[in-house]
Amino acid sequence: MQTFTVTRHVAAPVARVWAVATDLAGAPSVIADIDAVTVLTPGPFGVGTRWRETRTMLGRTASEEMVVTAVAPERSYTAEADSRRTHYSSTFTFAPAPDGGTRMAMSFGGEPSGGLAKALTRLTAPLTRRAVEKTLRADLDDIAAAAERG
Repeated sequence: MQTFTVTRHVAAPVARVWAVATDLAGAPSVIADIDAVTVLTPGPFGVGTRWRETRTMLGRTASEEMVVTAVAPERSYTAEADSRRTHYSSTFTFAPAPDGGTRMAMSFGGEPSGGLAKALTRLTAPLTRRAVEKTLRADLDDIAAAAERG
């Protein structure tokens, strides 16, 4: 699986950053590339939480159903999705910074299931790396801005 990781310092405490990052219903008003979110499971954010996210990326709009597969409250969570013969995984981590802020990181990767898909992924990886990292960084910037506003 090819994985991309970006990090960012946030001038807000971990609890506030966690609250913004796990507010699925509020995501479209925080993250510019997310057009809509439909939460599919009731209850608090945790393992098994499902949602459908519609976002515009690289000029295309797509909807994916995602599920939380791991949670360590106020430390990390992982969400996974299967789409177009690829299994995707995103992990967010949150750690206290010495200045009272938060070190936030996001890792994202995809594993194609077919031989042709794997070959195409290897071929296009250098071209997509910059675009994916730019998108991940923008998501973290948007979450940070919302958390810093309080």
